[in-house]
Amino acid sequence: MTAARARALVAAIAPLVALFAFTCLLHVTAPGNLPGVTPQIEVVAIGVVRGLTLSLLAVGIGLVYRTNRIINFAQSNLGQVPGVLSLTLIIAHDWNYWLVFPLGIVAAAVLGVLVEFLLVRRFFRSPRLILTVATIGIAQVLAALSVFVARWLGSDTANSNNFTEPFHLTLTIGNRTFGGHEIMAMITVPIVLVALGAFLRFTTLGVALRGAAESADRASLLGIPVRMLQSLVWAIAAVLAFVTYFLNSGIFGVAPPGVSIELLLMALGAVVIGRLDRLPTIVSASIGFGIVDQCVKNDWGEDAYRAAALAFVIIAAVVLVREKRTGRGAAISTWQAVEEIRGIPRELRHEPAVRAARVILAVVAAAAVVLVPYVWNGAAQLRIETVIAIFSIAGVSMVVLSGWAGHVSLGQMAIVGIGGVVGASVTTLNNQDLVVGLLAGGIAGTIVMVIVGLPAQRAKGISLGISTLALSLATYLYLLNVNFAPSFIAERIPTFDGYYADHRPQLLWSIDVDSERAYYFLAVVCLVLSILAARGIRRSRTGRAIIAERENERAGQAFGVPSRATFITALATSGFIAGLAGALFLHQQKALDLSNFEPQDGLTLFSVVVVGGLGSIGGAVAGAIYVWGANYFLPDEWWLLSQGAGLLLILMFFPGGLGAMFARMRDAALRWYAVRKGIRVPSLVADTRVDDFVATDAMVEAVAEATDATDSEIEMLR
Repeated sequence: MTAARARALVAAIAPLVALFAFTCLLHVTAPGNLPGVTPQIEVVAIGVVRGLTLSLLAVGIGLVYRTNRIINFAQSNLGQVPGVLSLTLIIAHDWNYWLVFPLGIVAAAVLGVLVEFLLVRRFFRSPRLILTVATIGIAQVLAALSVFVARWLGSDTANSNNFTEPFHLTLTIGNRTFGGHEIMAMITVPIVLVALGAFLRFTTLGVALRGAAESADRASLLGIPVRMLQSLVWAIAAVLAFVTYFLNSGIFGVAPPGVSIELLLMALGAVVIGRLDRLPTIVSASIGFGIVDQCVKNDWGEDAYRAAALAFVIIAAVVLVREKRTGRGAAISTWQAVEEIRGIPRELRHEPAVRAARVILAVVAAAAVVLVPYVWNGAAQLRIETVIAIFSIAGVSMVVLSGWAGHVSLGQMAIVGIGGVVGASVTTLNNQDLVVGLLAGGIAGTIVMVIVGLPAQRAKGISLGISTLALSLATYLYLLNVNFAPSFIAERIPTFDGYYADHRPQLLWSIDVDSERAYYFLAVVCLVLSILAARGIRRSRTGRAIIAERENERAGQAFGVPSRATFITALATSGFIAGLAGALFLHQQKALDLSNFEPQDGLTLFSVVVVGGLGSIGGAVAGAIYVWGANYFLPDEWWLLSQGAGLLLILMFFPGGLGAMFARMRDAALRWYAVRKGIRVPSLVADTRVDDFVATDAMVEAVAEATDATDSEIEMLR
């Protein structure tokens, strides 16, 4: 064995060894004085089975990354739709296992091709991080589709245990007997992994896939059908996801349709450890995650401890493992497509008609904000209006971090939840004023965001998104759960009993905000203050430095931009605004309902800013109105579908979001006004494509005067 192969073997085995050692540490520290230094052999065995099925999901993510250079957040949902279809046929309609399994594989392959052809291919030339965001929308659409499939076929597979085994064989390991489903996984997964490895290494298509992954443009020049290969990759990824879902359903129970975060997070953790595309290391890490998952479940007995252990491992992996850089442009941010909303050109800013229009629009907007709680004044309506205002504040925090700083946070709801609990505990347990509680929530959000976010500057890429998503899982099941959180946290989580359940604390010790209408206006005031603070930062030198770091970190450092200080500022600002929103939210709800802080809600919040526009503060408000307004009017599955479909449509047709769309409409009106008045506005003319409007004689004359065009150029414009 050569030295290079020996190093590769060690690199592949190391994650499994490290994760098993971590499992042993958790075993000896578990309550109940468990025997032995290592977990029971039967628990490790079921963990290995869990890890084997998980490895298929993780390898699918790694395979897509190899060819598309994106993290596919829709990976688990690619297998869920054909999985729900297959399980419904077996459980509800009594179809044969060996007939349905290959049919499910075919259905998964077809679904993968359709997703690539209809959706992914539309983003072929888009920045890679934009396509990564699009996979979140794809996941939401597929999650809604899986609910509809179960309903259309007349069965709720989640409540049925009538899943027959493929064969009647048993295998005893330790004190546990493994049945047909477990043995099926032990046989199927290694065969699939070996077959996939042989395909990639020895077949012409496999070699072409590896070549296209290095450079799609170069592969196209060599005659390789890159887009056809991408369809093949997505078909393979969907098949791997389906096999994972199908096998797991037999072993661990049928999972309900919807966005599955926990399994996806473990797969993402394995992918991070495998540096995104090292498939043997990804498989090894997946098996290690499976062992940790099952051993902690057996030793500690609650999902909360499992979630905390997995979140710790995933965040540690993000901190310790750097993403592999590829190409000379790796340091240049892929958020260059974020569309900034600029102000009105100075040539038109003081025009009487423009000033009048601005005043009228401001008055209309203010009147709408003031009149809405009086016109739409039912108790439920007032609550949803307040929730929209509060999550608009959370959307502003996402604009600062993701839109301006260029770092994706998929677990921002964890920051909202932690800030909310700290703020509520200050007012309820310490009898403080509401203002003190709101400030305490903002400070707590700042601290947590900086602690979790700082390692992302070193790891780069999508690492902050994965870290915050892991934090959101641990927060939901462990940190904010009074039954399992550490005592020094649990004793500070307010139970919301007594006076607080009846009325809210006063504002400034004198203003009563207990009524829903009064609290709505408080939320609106906080929203306005958050917007003013964010805009002030954006216009400052710090804001310009944040944008420079997003666009090109190396160039910013060359000009003396303090990279770490700038990033910390963005984290702290975003964390404070999110924590403020959380404190407002918990006081509005008058209770700590953990269902409001599920990991899926982080994806919802991210959808808000994508729909509204990553670079637009006003767009974040518009996105919140769209997403939470739809939540009020639509059933859960239709809301999920509208959310995912809305995100995809916005990315396809209006990459700048609703904010950029409204800004273009405004610029079109200003352009028309400038032409009518004969005012030269070079910025409006320069940003307009010829095919965006009909070139009238007046427009041609304005363009000619503004640009000193020659006669031939004027004739071309006509």
